[in-house]
Amino acid sequence: MTPMPKPHSAEDTNPIPHKTGVLLVNLGTPDAPETAPVRRYLRQFLSDRRVLTLPAPLRWALLNLVILPSRPAKSAAAYRKVWREDGSPLLVHSRELESGVAKELGEDFHVELAMRYGNPSIERGLEALEEAGATRVVVLPLFPQYASSVTASVSAEVFRCIDSKGDFPPLDILGDFHVAPGFIDSWGEMARADLQNFAPDHVLFSFHGLPEDQIRASDPSDGHCLASDGCCEAPGPSLRRCYRAQCYATAKALTGSLNIEAETTSVSFQSRLGPRPWIQPFTDIELPKLAEAGHRRLAVFCPSFVSDCLETLEEIGIRLREQWQELGGEELWLSPCLNGDPRFAAAVADWIRARA
Repeated sequence: MTPMPKPHSAEDTNPIPHKTGVLLVNLGTPDAPETAPVRRYLRQFLSDRRVLTLPAPLRWALLNLVILPSRPAKSAAAYRKVWREDGSPLLVHSRELESGVAKELGEDFHVELAMRYGNPSIERGLEALEEAGATRVVVLPLFPQYASSVTASVSAEVFRCIDSKGDFPPLDILGDFHVAPGFIDSWGEMARADLQNFAPDHVLFSFHGLPEDQIRASDPSDGHCLASDGCCEAPGPSLRRCYRAQCYATAKALTGSLNIEAETTSVSFQSRLGPRPWIQPFTDIELPKLAEAGHRRLAVFCPSFVSDCLETLEEIGIRLREQWQELGGEELWLSPCLNGDPRFAAAVADWIRARA
C-alpha cells in the first residue's frame, strides 16, 4: 500500500511575503517637445471635465477650436527650452523620487510611478503592481494642496481603471499634504542655506492658479469662499478642501521653516488659461508692484509642485526672470522643487508606512 504523504510543516513552505504596492502619481508630460506629442498630451489633459469645468459642448469648442489649433506649437517651443538630454524634467525628477521612496521602503514594498495624463499611465502602473504580487495598494497623488482638478481627478482615474477588473487588492488613496511636516521641513532644510546666501529683499510664493468657480465648488457652505478678502483666514469646514486657503497655509508654514519674516513675503498665482476669472493675485501682475516698491533681489518658491517642470523652469525660471530684469530687478533666484531630495523621499516613505 502506498504510504500517505507527510503534511507540510511551516519549515517546508515558502509563503509569498506581504508586499504593499505604492503608486506615486504626478500630473504628466508630453513624450517629446514637439507639436504632435504636445497636442496629444493637451487633448487628454484638457478633455478632463475636472480640468475644464465647462459644459461638454463648450469644453469641446474651446479645446478643438481655440486651444489645440495654436497652443501645441507654442507649448512645444517652451518645452524645448527646458527639455533635458534624459527627457522631460518632470518625468526625470519624478523618477528620482520614485527611486528614493523605493530605497527607503525596502523589499516589502513595490513602488511604481504614474502620470495622470500621458505616460507612464495610471492603468499601466496599477497593472505593474498586480504583476508584482501586491496584496495592498497605496496611491499618493503628488499634489501638496487639494484640488478637484488634480487630486480628485487622480482618484477618479484610479477607480475607472480598476472598475473593469474582477478583483483588485485593497486600495488606499492619500490626500493633500500641504502643511505636513515632512513636506514643509524637507523644503526648508533643502533651501534655507541657498536662500540666506542669496539674501533676497522679498520672497514670493507662486502657486499654480485655478478658476474661481473651482474654488467655490469646493465650498460646502456655498457662500464663504472668495466672498471676502480674508475668507482664507477664517476657520471652518469651508476651508477643508479649499485650494486657495491651503496655498496660503503652505506659504505661512514655509515662511516659518525658512526662518524669514512674514512681512518680506507674498503669495501669488500663475499659469492661468482662458477667459474665465482665476484666483488672484496673478504672479506676472505682482512683479511690477514689487519693483515699484523698491525690491531688487527676488526669491521665488513654487510650492504647488514637488517636481520641477515647464511651469517652474520655463514660466518662472525664464519668462518671469526676464520680466523681472526688464522691470529693473537685479536678480531672481528660483528655489528648486523637492524633486528627488532624500529628505522628502524619506517623508513620503513614512506616509506610506503609516497607511500600509
